[in-house]
Amino acid sequence: MTAVNVPGVPVIEDGLLVSTSPATGAEATRVPAATVADVEATVARARAAATWWAGLGFTGRRELLLRWRGLLAKRVEELAELVHVEGGKPVADAIVEIVSAVEHVDWAARNARRVLGPRRVRSRLVLAEFSAHLEYQPHGVVGVIGPWNYPVFTPIGSAAYALAAGNTVVLKPSEYTPAVGQWLVDTFTEVVGEQPVFSAVHGLGDVGAALCRSGVNKVAFTGSTATARKVMAACAESLTPVLIEAGGKDAMIVDVDADLDAAADACVWGALTNAGQTCIGIERAYAVEPVFDAFVDKVVQRAGRLTVGADGADIGPITMPSQLDVIRRHIEDALARGGRAVLGGAEAVQPPYVRPTVLVDVPEDSAAVREETFGPTLTISRVRDTEEALTRANALSYGLGGSVFGRRRAVAVARRLRSGMASVNSTLTFAGMPTLPFGGVGDSGFGRIHGADGLREFARAKAITRRRARSLLPATTFDRTDADVARLVRVVKLMYGR
Repeated sequence: MTAVNVPGVPVIEDGLLVSTSPATGAEATRVPAATVADVEATVARARAAATWWAGLGFTGRRELLLRWRGLLAKRVEELAELVHVEGGKPVADAIVEIVSAVEHVDWAARNARRVLGPRRVRSRLVLAEFSAHLEYQPHGVVGVIGPWNYPVFTPIGSAAYALAAGNTVVLKPSEYTPAVGQWLVDTFTEVVGEQPVFSAVHGLGDVGAALCRSGVNKVAFTGSTATARKVMAACAESLTPVLIEAGGKDAMIVDVDADLDAAADACVWGALTNAGQTCIGIERAYAVEPVFDAFVDKVVQRAGRLTVGADGADIGPITMPSQLDVIRRHIEDALARGGRAVLGGAEAVQPPYVRPTVLVDVPEDSAAVREETFGPTLTISRVRDTEEALTRANALSYGLGGSVFGRRRAVAVARRLRSGMASVNSTLTFAGMPTLPFGGVGDSGFGRIHGADGLREFARAKAITRRRARSLLPATTFDRTDADVARLVRVVKLMYGR
């Protein structure tokens, strides 16, 4: 295939995947594009290495993962520049992303034994002659299909936890950011040597499909809801378990007693960081009537100060050029249906950039409210109270994250958000907290990365019982007598019959 010179659009040329900057068109990398046979061979090598990696135990894996963490920390500027060149993300945003990823590597490495290590579990009286034990064993090889919007943080959120649990990992980075994915694999190889514990396969969607069908023991996918369904269908052919982190349309609720300056600052960050290309980004805000006007003014004031450009700006380009059409359609539909742009508008779409856009009076059934925009846009709606805000926030099929600003009712409102995560008086903070699970409900997916639940996601529970004495209440044997059964009945009635 011959490359087409469209900045930011990956192409296959002479068997190589070529990625370019969406801002300048400068080439970022050329990596070999994998065939189906290449994917299968990579998985086979990872399976062979899995025995060695699991055999290191928690202590050995912890040491190597912490050494990798050290490399990531020492070379943060190098990696941030690569993220910037390949995906267009501002360097400062890339550094924040990498720092969060380093935190997750550290936590996973240090806590894997505590969460997954063998332990004794209490027996019950009826089976008191048996001891009970629980341990978590690695699946084997985990396939990780990563996104382009957070090409460090998101793959590491799966890979580091899978590695800490004793699995080997085959990463399929987004075709928009293969250089970043390969960098992660190469630096891990510096730590472990030639053992293919963490490897990468590159290419377009067909390579992701091949990874799903390659015999991996589990797949962790992050991307759009539409692609998530394709991944699940491919994995279903072999009953390969999947972890899905899909799209979102997260909402912020601003109550009457909210600190409006703090709410506006967090809303602008949550909506516009990474040019709005954030699955847990704030795309909708619902402010109660008494504070609506003041909140809108403060958001517009802050968002209007942001700069847009290739280098040194607050907001970079849209990484995936085709997303520009989605963003434009959402803005135009909102305006055509009675919405107003209090900042930006249709003219804000200036490829490869989109300037911050804030829309009000947008109907709830419009595309800008119901569909994932994935751009630096925000709708703000006026509501009577938090009950109406919750009804609107929970009306969509998505359920990833969300945010609530207020004092007296904020935590109670956050609990009622139909989402896997919520922040109170902040935005996005749950993502950077290694101790908390990350994931959604509904069209936003299922399963969890991060935290103890994230470690367990990449291991399978193994239950073991061991006889330690003669049975006082013999039940699971054909040698039981009528007297044994009668005694069992009396014990059950005594214990549970009141």
